[in-house]
Amino acid sequence: MLDITNTAPDFTLPRDGGGEVTLSDLRGSPVVLFFYPRDDTPGCTIESIGFSELLQDFAAKGVQVYGISKDTVKSHDKFVAKHNLTTPLLSDADGDVCERFGVWIEKNMYGRKFMGIDRTTFLIDADGKIAHVWRKVKVEGHVDEVLEAAKALG
Repeated sequence: MLDITNTAPDFTLPRDGGGEVTLSDLRGSPVVLFFYPRDDTPGCTIESIGFSELLQDFAAKGVQVYGISKDTVKSHDKFVAKHNLTTPLLSDADGDVCERFGVWIEKNMYGRKFMGIDRTTFLIDADGKIAHVWRKVKVEGHVDEVLEAAKALG
């Protein structure tokens, strides 16, 4: 399981609106990666809107923000358009990045076990090292907490 001071695993993923994002290309500035279970579900929508609303505050501190789920780029495009999201969303359709970041876990809901994404956020410093990890994220107040930690990176 990845933790503070580990180097974040590199990846290249397609993003909403076209194009790709490679994590190692972002070195030199801090990065927030928020992994979320599914497009257009209540908690994921609130979280994505929250990051979009504060995206300029993150950018003012030189921090780039990306959401990641196993949804397709097409699903991301619909999600972005429906909620006017400004935070880029990356598609990890095959789940490789979720596995490497340790967020693909067995969940249990109403006695039924299934695999899914554990809502987790990583703050990665300018050198590519993990500076902070939030696991089992509760959406309310989370984006503000991540912004404060990003500001504290200096």
